[in-house]
Amino acid sequence: MASAITTLAADAPTLSAANTGFMLICSALVMLMTPGLAFFYGGMVRVKSSLNMLMMSFISLGIVTILWVLYGFSLAFGTDSGSLIGWNSDYVGLSGIGITELWDGYTIPVYVFAVFQLMFAVITPALISGALADRVKFSAWALFTALWVTVVYFPVAHWVWGAGGWLFELGVIDFAGGTAVHINAGAAALGVILVIGKRVGFKKDPMRPHSLPLVMLGAGLLWFGWFGFNAGSWLGNDDGVGAVMFVNTQVATAAAMLAWLAYEKLRHGSFTTLGAASGAVAGLVAITPSGGAVSPLGAIAVGAISGVLCAMAVGLKYKFGYDDSLDVIGVHLVGGVAGSLLVGFFATGGVQSDVAGLFYGGGLEQLGKQAIGVFAVLAYSLVVSAVLALLLDKTIGMRVTEDVEVSGIDQVEHAETAYDFSGAGGGVAPRNSAAPAPAASKKVDA
Repeated sequence: MASAITTLAADAPTLSAANTGFMLICSALVMLMTPGLAFFYGGMVRVKSSLNMLMMSFISLGIVTILWVLYGFSLAFGTDSGSLIGWNSDYVGLSGIGITELWDGYTIPVYVFAVFQLMFAVITPALISGALADRVKFSAWALFTALWVTVVYFPVAHWVWGAGGWLFELGVIDFAGGTAVHINAGAAALGVILVIGKRVGFKKDPMRPHSLPLVMLGAGLLWFGWFGFNAGSWLGNDDGVGAVMFVNTQVATAAAMLAWLAYEKLRHGSFTTLGAASGAVAGLVAITPSGGAVSPLGAIAVGAISGVLCAMAVGLKYKFGYDDSLDVIGVHLVGGVAGSLLVGFFATGGVQSDVAGLFYGGGLEQLGKQAIGVFAVLAYSLVVSAVLALLLDKTIGMRVTEDVEVSGIDQVEHAETAYDFSGAGGGVAPRNSAAPAPAASKKVDA
């Protein structure tokens, strides 16, 4: 029988103002990622549906915030039940939490942890929306978001990060959301588009981005906010792990962008702006699960491998005929799978834990655990998301009519357009504004 360990009051964690302030800043950075995603997606669609794309991301800030406060935090991080879901009545409405009550084992308040994790919950369904551009009713999307976070995101977050969650207990490494966020969202996107079908004109009509500057702005905001997303996930700065994650985030993103552009140049002959932005996002996705386990050199490898794999994957929709409008599957699903599995190869055993990957003498054990986590989340999210989409499609209808899709979803769903050129001038000048005619020159006799 193990001897009991007495914890003295003096040894218990105390509130750290530094860590608390840092985590509040990180929470704000992660919040900024959702508007950044809105710009990223909004620039990639045609002008007639750009507002709808912005709104599909932005509405998540409203819906998910309220559900998280009411019951989402309790389901995700409450007391474990059967390794599948959590519950804590004190977390319902965040009403039973003391203002200085600390998150168990850490030096930050429960409120700070709750709001940080809220921002993860907000952006995850917003990621799905990029696969559904041009063709989904806004009311149906809002209802899908509410249902999806309830039956998919909250349980999966508990599996991966909640004390007692089955993937957490198995030892799956997911530093900041490769499985819970990116694979979860990418698999959901695939499930929904298999139900609702392709856009009108898919593979026939040009569907180019209407504003690449908006895309680059969105990618820049995502890159900036991702430092909070990743470095903040260690919940403090006491041991240097968060600093390593910060460095690895920058390194992997740079490597992925360069790898995507190199592949694009070899494959298509050009270095494109869209490729640079997409490559950066692919690197951010891939380093999210792995950055706390690898060295900076490992981060270069993770980024470069994922950049090429994601660049190759975006073309699969034309081969297999699924209409992933803005490459959510190609970037988030593939990037999340790659980053999660590469932990099993590049984990050094010297950063967030002593778990080593295959290339550092750890054998195949961790790779096997990572694979279980990857495919469990992928399968669950894919199936449940497809079922939710089917139920909504058969009841209230998920898609707008073909006429609405062709003419533009913005005007019908939101009664607005992204750009108003009515005051831009032009046309025939009024008669009284014309300049006087020059006087005729007099003829001088010789």
